[in-house]
Amino acid sequence: MELGFNIIALLFATGVILVIILIVAALAMLCGASFKLYLARGAWFLLFPWVAWLYGSFIERNCFRVKRVTIQSEKLPASFDGYRIVQISDVHLGSFDGRERALQRAVDKINALQPDLIAVTGDLVSMGHWELDSKQEILASLKANDGVYSIMGNHDYSEYHRWESQQDRNEALEQLQRREREMGWNLLLNQNKTIARNADSISIIGVENISAGRHSFRTYGNLQEAIQNANGAYKVLLSHDPSHWRAEVLEKSDIDLMLAGHTHSMQVSLLGWSPSSLIYDEYRGLYSENNQHLYVNVGLGETAFMARIGVMPEITLIELKCK
Repeated sequence: MELGFNIIALLFATGVILVIILIVAALAMLCGASFKLYLARGAWFLLFPWVAWLYGSFIERNCFRVKRVTIQSEKLPASFDGYRIVQISDVHLGSFDGRERALQRAVDKINALQPDLIAVTGDLVSMGHWELDSKQEILASLKANDGVYSIMGNHDYSEYHRWESQQDRNEALEQLQRREREMGWNLLLNQNKTIARNADSISIIGVENISAGRHSFRTYGNLQEAIQNANGAYKVLLSHDPSHWRAEVLEKSDIDLMLAGHTHSMQVSLLGWSPSSLIYDEYRGLYSENNQHLYVNVGLGETAFMARIGVMPEITLIELKCK
């Protein structure tokens, strides 16, 4: 199915380029130039989508980039100055079938950063818990001083697989949550945890998926429930969909930093522009307003389009600093 989608996407892109070539050749002919000459020269551009896809599929999707970000805050307790959070998102383990060695390389890179905390901001799987079968042991080797914290993304609810009954889907969802906990992860389902150092503390808050943008992903989360008794001096929210930031977080809460994923930056970026910018107000990187921050990770794995072109899979190292 995914290969078929990729071929259709490539044929569509080739068709668009062919139309552009024909228009340019026709305009050249009207100006007295040779139609056939411009058509022949432009025909080389028809190879671009296919060459780009081969590069993105076999090379770039296996090049894990460590993105380093520093965030300063007056609210951060002194005991947490220099606190290191590594964020990964949208692993989509099905995209690592047959690529377990690549996943192991990513895990090794993460552990080498010696994080204080690892945040996995949703979409661990694409279809269901079985994607963990050959990879659970690899992910279980993730290590951080204060542990691994995870949340649910829209794909994690197994809505994209055809189930015989709702009960089967519910059981599959429970199985995924159980397996995350078996790996030693702290799965936050509208919950929060306190991280303490000396007399200081910060709160790690995790909501189930909340989507508020111009797209129809189901909302399961409850921010008010998640922040109950979150009394840390500095608050970090894990929320999969970045549209949640403007809907409920920015200027409407005392959350200092929100970590999200979901967009993948559409897995395509040409000369710095991504089609994600047409859909999401915040789709990659760091956003800051009124002393609140949002970081959108572009993901580690892929869905549907099994390549990354100009959007390397990302491991984000966020260092918190006292301002």
